[in-house]
Amino acid sequence: MQLSLRLLFVLFTGTLSGAIAQPTPSSAINQQTSDVHNLLTQYEADYGSLNRFYVIDGSPERRERFQKLNADYLSQLQQLNFDRMTTDSRVDYLLFRRDLQENAQKLAQEATERNQIKAWFPFADSLYAIEKLRRRGHKLNAQALAGMLNALGPQLATARKEVEKMEKPDPALLRRAEETSRGLQKALKSIYTFYNTYDPDFTWWLQKPYPQADSLLTAYGKFFRKKAEDAAPTKADGSGIAGVAVGRAELLRQLQVAMIPYSPEELVEIANKEFAWCDRELLKASRDMGFGDNWKAAQEKVKNTYVPAGEQPEMILRLYDESIAFLKQKDLITIPPLAEETWRMNMMSPERQRVSPFFLGGEQLLISYPTDDMSHLDKLMSMRGNNPHFSRSTVHHELIAGHHLQGFMNNRYKTYRNFGTPFWTEGWSLYWEMLLWDQGFPQSPEDRIGMLFWRMHRCARIIFSLNYHLGNWSPQQCIDFLVDRVGHERANAEGEVRRSFVGGYPPLYQLAYMTGGFQFLALKKELVDSGKMTYKQFHDAVLHQNAMPVEMVRAILTNQTLPKDFKTNWRFYPLGAASR
Repeated sequence: MQLSLRLLFVLFTGTLSGAIAQPTPSSAINQQTSDVHNLLTQYEADYGSLNRFYVIDGSPERRERFQKLNADYLSQLQQLNFDRMTTDSRVDYLLFRRDLQENAQKLAQEATERNQIKAWFPFADSLYAIEKLRRRGHKLNAQALAGMLNALGPQLATARKEVEKMEKPDPALLRRAEETSRGLQKALKSIYTFYNTYDPDFTWWLQKPYPQADSLLTAYGKFFRKKAEDAAPTKADGSGIAGVAVGRAELLRQLQVAMIPYSPEELVEIANKEFAWCDRELLKASRDMGFGDNWKAAQEKVKNTYVPAGEQPEMILRLYDESIAFLKQKDLITIPPLAEETWRMNMMSPERQRVSPFFLGGEQLLISYPTDDMSHLDKLMSMRGNNPHFSRSTVHHELIAGHHLQGFMNNRYKTYRNFGTPFWTEGWSLYWEMLLWDQGFPQSPEDRIGMLFWRMHRCARIIFSLNYHLGNWSPQQCIDFLVDRVGHERANAEGEVRRSFVGGYPPLYQLAYMTGGFQFLALKKELVDSGKMTYKQFHDAVLHQNAMPVEMVRAILTNQTLPKDFKTNWRFYPLGAASR
């Protein structure tokens, strides 16, 4: 990174919040409690108890109980004296209030949507009531239950006809209906498995009606899933990937909740600026390898450095040893010996490799590499995509000082905080990729190409995920973009897009890597480059806060005076400046 941009970052981040004081003393940063500590701990325990008791998703009973829980704790929180709190406690107050309000909003939305689809489930209230009796072991009227289940087929057939008549059904309602079907199926299974064979009368009446009803509910859920896919703004396009594009309004709402004060369009602009920097660096590495401006040919040579099947674990271990030695030599962060001792390796299943084509990490490192039952082409794609130079950038992302050290420290510091966000989790790990590049970790042009592949990949994640959720791109366009613009193997690109849209990740997850990384980079410039903290002091202080939006990490480390009506405002990336 050029010095001019470093100075821009320092100037930019240092002038936006007039309430920034000197960095918080380490004694205050490392305190293991706050004025909200007890309330947070009690809430988590209460939530866990209720979540284990009210297990049927979609039941009014569950929703109303959690609405009451949120209202009760919001009332208790508001009784605390915010004005007398330290910055650390104010952060907990503001984030806890945010989460309670977000939970309330989601529950209210659920209530509205379920009221709109109530006619599609005329039997639901009766089934919920029977499941409630089951929890306390009441004797059921098995004959009446069998009669209710036998009437299920005609009821569902009538409801399906009504849905089919709708010209433009709301995909959100269809998805809610699918979720309701699964919840009712779970309720019925809970009843059946509790009484069957233990209550002879129940078994006699329900042995045939239950499997028939279970099959009907399975088919009903699939019906709604198919309708939702057909009604989605971005339809399946031959890729076999049919996710849910949430739209611009919902993206903006989620960005505000995540404390990212940028629009989707601005984030795409940031990604394009970073892509331009990657392009220039990639051409430098390609020329150093003797390929001139043909970076794809240089990347092709790097891909073919893969190790034979069976040797990938040893290669990963070698990269890990080099990375740890580098971190210690530079004295960048405290590495507890127990953290080094307790991480371990396992192989990723072939099924999971379909959505995670590259290795994953944490306390357990999951290695993605071919198995003997894969096709020849898929084997080569997996090996090429996990070559040593590509993996060089991600070993510290997944282990130390990335995800493994994050989890290790989260279990030991301010454990009452439960404000996890991918902008902190993935942003921190990606920050280390960028920092180690700046510190000279790549040893050769091949290493630089490998590390740039991942930097471009994270730029691409912002671009393709936002364009998808804005309704601009189809899944196939996203796959083609990764192949053509980043250099992905096609099978790996398909796995990446499938992971992004049908792998259970929320809409902001993929853009959080680079966005969060730039938040940490901006904070590093503000505190380390200015001479206020050393690298080790800064990195240790971050990990002692536990997970939270990076803007709140900044508030604590810079000792800001946060108002009770705080709104996200940290513009950590100076748009309008020339790209690097």
